[in-house]
Amino acid sequence: MNSDVLSDVLRAIRLTGAVYFDYELSSPWVAEAPPAAELSKYVMPGSDRLIEYHVIARGSCWGHRVGDEPIRLREGDILVFPQGDPHVLSSYPGMRAEPDMSAFVQRAGPLPWVFETGGGGPETARVVCGFLGCDDRPFNPLLAALPSVMHVSAASRPSMSWLRPVIETAVNESRQARAGSENVLARLSELMFVQVVREHLEALPPGAGGWLAALRDPVVSKALIALHSAPAQDWTLESLARDVGVSRSALTDRFVTTAG
Repeated sequence: MNSDVLSDVLRAIRLTGAVYFDYELSSPWVAEAPPAAELSKYVMPGSDRLIEYHVIARGSCWGHRVGDEPIRLREGDILVFPQGDPHVLSSYPGMRAEPDMSAFVQRAGPLPWVFETGGGGPETARVVCGFLGCDDRPFNPLLAALPSVMHVSAASRPSMSWLRPVIETAVNESRQARAGSENVLARLSELMFVQVVREHLEALPPGAGGWLAALRDPVVSKALIALHSAPAQDWTLESLARDVGVSRSALTDRFVTTAG
């Protein structure tokens, strides 16, 4: 994988983010989010797209995109919905509820917004939920290539160990309300998203196709670097192949096989 193209594309997205909700929950509880497009005017007016994420700061719960099977989430896990799909978080699998827009419409004051809710049962959890605003235009291949749901398990991904202190910092920052907290939380949110994308990329199975998988191919990644380094250049297949150092047919075959 070549990180130069990924960094270039991540810069082009122009992420802006902040933690908005910090939930202390007791069983039973359920929260259902509508499509992100319905929330943008309340959360981040002017953003082309909202990417929603949830960090399990303590305890465990279940989460899923509406229509999918529930995913068991444990402490340290991160669940991201890059395409803004409606989704559910709950103390037990299979629970549903009508989306409650009042939390977005009526709540005011400095971020984060802290809630304590649930049925008062013995099973508790703390979930930090937030949004990343980003640009959809001009077309960004990374956004188009991301799946509907990205789940990074802290237990199964040792490479995520360095992110644990980042999550803990975000969780602590969300409660302390110190000067500059909103800006710190925004930067931490962006860092978490970038790491989730990297983890997703590295976890793609051998033979996977698509734009993200193309970043791991040595020939195609060189072509992508050239394109991203000089987007205004009048590229042709011949000039791109010459820049990469392969024949036109070889570049075509690798690009079609890898990127689709």
